[in-house]
Amino acid sequence: MTTVRIPAGWPATEEEARAVQDELRTRVVLDEPGPPPGTGHVTGVDVAYDDERDVVVAAAVVLDAASLDLLAEATAVGRVSFPYVPGLLAFREIPTVLAALDGLPCPPGLVVCDGYGLAHPRRFGLASHLGVLTGLPTIGVAKNPFTFTYEEPGTPRGASAPLRAGDEEVGRALRTRADVKPVFVSVGHRVSLDNACAHILALARDYRLPETTRRADALCRRALREATS
Repeated sequence: MTTVRIPAGWPATEEEARAVQDELRTRVVLDEPGPPPGTGHVTGVDVAYDDERDVVVAAAVVLDAASLDLLAEATAVGRVSFPYVPGLLAFREIPTVLAALDGLPCPPGLVVCDGYGLAHPRRFGLASHLGVLTGLPTIGVAKNPFTFTYEEPGTPRGASAPLRAGDEEVGRALRTRADVKPVFVSVGHRVSLDNACAHILALARDYRLPETTRRADALCRRALREATS
């Protein structure tokens, strides 16, 4: 497990963090399709907190996209690097997530984040932020629609409906299991929305959440228990 320091010059106020978002958001790439689903490496990242101890743990889990076999994993532990502010959660997580990715012994390939990309009030959630900083293709997949509206997609697996901010489509509600609540997919960086949804379906073969998220969640929770015991 890697121990992470808060980077020098890391934003300390809401105003500083929003200024960083404004600067980095202009670098998001939206005109690339991304890697074909079911090919190469795909990596899930997730974090767990112990706010009482001011500790955050990040996990990165690399799977073979075709078989979903585990190829590599890494964790990192650090101090919480920003206060809890809705819309600015990436600033609490990014330094530790980057350290977990850096600890992998192989290329991560496509990165799937437990969170949002363009489906974010400032169109720059964790998946977009991480994508811009690393240059990697990224997808956000979340358990709830944040502040956005959607109509229920059809009941079969694979059905989807636009996730909207007014008339703007910022993501999709995607049914990964028949008659089960959808997940909410948005583009992070260097992936199209159609391709992002296809990736999540390929990764969610047996459960509502993609296997990347499930395994990264389990690993970071286990690592947090070890770090705070």
